[in-house]
Amino acid sequence: MTHSLSDADVDLIIDMAWADEVSFDAIRAQTGQGEKQVIRLMRRHLKPASFRLWRSRVSGRKAKHNGRLRQDNVRQKWPHEDTEQQG
Repeated sequence: MTHSLSDADVDLIIDMAWADEVSFDAIRAQTGQGEKQVIRLMRRHLKPASFRLWRSRVSGRKAKHNGRLRQDNVRQKWPHEDTEQQG
């Protein structure tokens, strides 16, 4: 799946990736970007030191995977959901 993301989409994905309570599976469900794509996006858009800090936070972190995360507090609205449902 290769499509261009807007600046707002990139910002949202970065915010979701930094949030401890949002799993990679939740990011994929809302944005279509899997864990590898999120890592690539973070590497491209963060400063090297920030990327290393983020990677050390999420590497091996149980909370970034759905099976180990409470789902009642992870839903965030993806900006295109409303427009896709209307069209």
